[in-house]
Amino acid sequence: MTPWTGGPLNERVTCTLCPNPSPMTLEGTNTWILSAPGADEAVVIDPGPLDEEHLQQVLTDVAARGARVGLVLFTHEHWDHAQSLERFGELTGAPLRGNFPGAEPVSDGELFEIGGLRLRTVLTPGHTMASVCFLLEEDGILFTGDTILGRGTTVVAHPDGQLSAYLDTLEKIADLTTGSVTTLAPGHGPVLPDAAATVRQYADHRQERLAQVREATVGQQDRPRSELADLVVAEVYAEVPRNVWPAARQSVLAQLDYLDAGS
Repeated sequence: MTPWTGGPLNERVTCTLCPNPSPMTLEGTNTWILSAPGADEAVVIDPGPLDEEHLQQVLTDVAARGARVGLVLFTHEHWDHAQSLERFGELTGAPLRGNFPGAEPVSDGELFEIGGLRLRTVLTPGHTMASVCFLLEEDGILFTGDTILGRGTTVVAHPDGQLSAYLDTLEKIADLTTGSVTTLAPGHGPVLPDAAATVRQYADHRQERLAQVREATVGQQDRPRSELADLVVAEVYAEVPRNVWPAARQSVLAQLDYLDAGS
């Protein structure tokens, strides 16, 4: 498998990859830079963690496009996407938009017309309840943050993340792939050129995991929740490397809540 290194997606979109690789961030956080050719303003999506060298590289890459940062968008509040919020705001003076403290909220369907582009907000709760995607209408590209990753599957980040909301979000994105969305540009990992197939795989995977969790908990429901979660992780996620078991445990807790609700 060829490692993802970022770089241009097309003449309007490029990725500056943050050097923060890990089992959870894959090769690192994708910071997306968007502007039309010749535009004097650019949009930055997810400037990433508080890594001064990375932030300066983002500014250099924006300047190489003949632009300055006119708008900063955040897909969600996790540190690897948004820890640099205050510092990047100082560096750019640009509006900071996202659905968590420190940023100005966005609404579903909100349209940004900047840098010669049209970007529309798509509220996508589930990974976290503040998660947002952004649709570049001209190109059919949906910037998904951690809602859909370039490889593997997304953690439902319990207790904030909720599986019922996440399943609804997958349906919402699936509906978009029947019309305007063709490509997914994730917060980690490579671009996904077949949006519809990826969303189907995600939805199928979630249902498979739910069935496995149901089976693993038969006759075990009286166990303490923490003990039950550990049991399920060890059985259902046995093939997953142990260094990601803590993340799998978050998803298991979200799945148990979902099943407790009678879903």
